[in-house]
Amino acid sequence: MLPRASLLAIASFFIILGHDGRRVAQLLVLFLPAVLWMAWPVRTAGMRRVRRLAVVLLTLAFAADGLVRAYLTETYQSAPDSATVLGALANTNAREVAEYMGMHWRTALLGLAMVLGTGALVWRTTAPAGHAGNGPVRPPARWQTITLAMALLVCSVAWVSKPWRRLHPLLYWPQLAQSVTTLQAQWHDQDERRAQLLQRAQALAPQMTLSGPSTVVLVITDSINRDNMQLYGYGRATTPRLLDMQRRHPEEMLVLRNAWSADASTLPSLNNLFGFGEPGAAQAQHLIAMARTAGYKVWWMSNHDDIAVEQQHARLANVVDIVNRTPGRSSASLDGELLDCIQEALADPAERKFIIVHLLGAHPHYRLRFPKGENPFDDEVDSVETQLLTQQRSALVRRYRQEYDAALLYHDFVVAESLRVTQLDAKAQERRAWVYLSDHGQEVGHGENRAGHSPGTEAGYRIPTIVWTNHSRPAASADVAQRPFRADWAGWTLADILGLDWQGEMLERNVLNPQYRWQPPNLPVQVKSFTD
Repeated sequence: MLPRASLLAIASFFIILGHDGRRVAQLLVLFLPAVLWMAWPVRTAGMRRVRRLAVVLLTLAFAADGLVRAYLTETYQSAPDSATVLGALANTNAREVAEYMGMHWRTALLGLAMVLGTGALVWRTTAPAGHAGNGPVRPPARWQTITLAMALLVCSVAWVSKPWRRLHPLLYWPQLAQSVTTLQAQWHDQDERRAQLLQRAQALAPQMTLSGPSTVVLVITDSINRDNMQLYGYGRATTPRLLDMQRRHPEEMLVLRNAWSADASTLPSLNNLFGFGEPGAAQAQHLIAMARTAGYKVWWMSNHDDIAVEQQHARLANVVDIVNRTPGRSSASLDGELLDCIQEALADPAERKFIIVHLLGAHPHYRLRFPKGENPFDDEVDSVETQLLTQQRSALVRRYRQEYDAALLYHDFVVAESLRVTQLDAKAQERRAWVYLSDHGQEVGHGENRAGHSPGTEAGYRIPTIVWTNHSRPAASADVAQRPFRADWAGWTLADILGLDWQGEMLERNVLNPQYRWQPPNLPVQVKSFTD
C-alpha cells in the first residue's frame, strides 16, 4: 500500500498546486485509475513494465498540467482556457514562443527540473517489489476486490460526466489546442464582421457637429505605465520633451492624471476602446466604422505585426500601413519608423482625417524599444535605484527597470514628435486634435519583484492619457485633469473630439463633457484609489 499511497501523494501535490475547490477532488478521482491499476495483480513481467511506464507518463501529464496552471494563475491570474490566454496563444507563433521562453527560461528550467524529478521519483516508487518474474500471482483478498470494484465504479461515473472528464490533462490540452486553432480561423475570416460593423454605423448615421476641415491623430502605445513618466512625477527624466511641450502649451494640452485601463493586455483593451466599452454587445459599434460613415478618411499605421489587431481593427480603415513585419518580442523595429507615415497622412488633401498610430511603446523586450547604446539610466545609482534596493528588488528586475525607463525616454521622442508634426501646417480654419494613451500598463518592480504584463497588480492598469487640441482649451479646468479616466470609455471621448453625434451617444462616459459620471472599472485587483 505504501507505493500506491506515495503515487497518490505525488499526484495530489501537483493537482492542489494547479487547482482549487472541488476541482481538486475531481482531478484526484480522474487520477485514481492509475493508482488502482498499480494495485491490480498483473501476471507477466512485460505487462508490469508497460503498466509502470504508462503510470509514470500519466503522472507526468498531471504534474505538467498542475505546474502550467499554477504559473498562469500566479503570473497572469488566468486559467489556460481564459480569453486572455487563448487570445495570446492564438496570436503567437513558434518564434514568439521561443522568444518568450528566452525571457522566462529560469522559470521554465525550474519547471522542467520538477517534472523530470517527479518522473524519476514515480519510476522509483512504482518499481516492482517482491514477485518480479512471470508466474502465478497471489489473488487479492475479498475486501480488496470489493474496494477496487467500488473505486472503479466511482472512476467510471467521473468519466461519464463531461464536466469532470474534460479536466483530464490528456483531454483538456488537446481540446485547448483545438480552441486556439478555431480562434485563429475566426480571425482570418473577419470580412463579414467588418461589413456588419459598417452597416450598423450607416444605420446609426452619425452626423458631424463640426464644420470645416478636421484632423484627429490618435496615438495608441503599448505597455506604458504612467508611474514611469517624468510628466507624471517620476524621479527619472523619461519624458523631457512632453514635459517641455506641456509647459509651453498649458491651456492646449490636457494631461489626465488618473487614467486607467480596464484590461491588462492588448487585444481586450483595443476591443474595448474601439467598441465603446461594449465590444460583445449584440449591436456592437466600432469607432472606426462610425468615423468613416461620418466622412472621415481613416489611416491605421502600426509598428505591430499582429494578425488579431489587423483583422479586427486595422482593416476597417481606408489606408493600412504596417511598417513591422517581424512578429514576436524580439522585433527590433523602432517606433520612429512611423513618423514619416504620420507626416504623409497629414499632408493628404482629404478634408477630414482620422489617423490612428499603433506603437510598440515599451512592450517587452524593453532593450529592443530604444536604439542600441542609448540607455542613460544604467551607469549610476539614483533615487529610483535606491528605492528599488530598499524594496529588495532583484538585480534582474532593477536592470529591467533601467531598460524600461530607457525605452520610455526614446518613446518620449516619438510621441512628442508626433504631436509636434500634428501642430504644424494646419489649414485655415482647420481643427486639429491629438490624443495619446496606452493600451495597458506594465509591472517593473512597482508592486512585485518581477517585470512584465501584470493582471494581478495596479501597475498593469495605470496608463498615461493626454489630449491636445488647437480649437478648445480642455486643460483650462483643473477639475478635468483630475477626473479619473477609463480607457474602455475612450471611444466616447474620441467621438466627441471627432465631432460625431448620433442617437444613443453616452455623454456621461465622455471625460471632456460636463455630464461625465465616473464609475470604477471591475478590475481583478484591489485598487486603493482611482484618483491617486
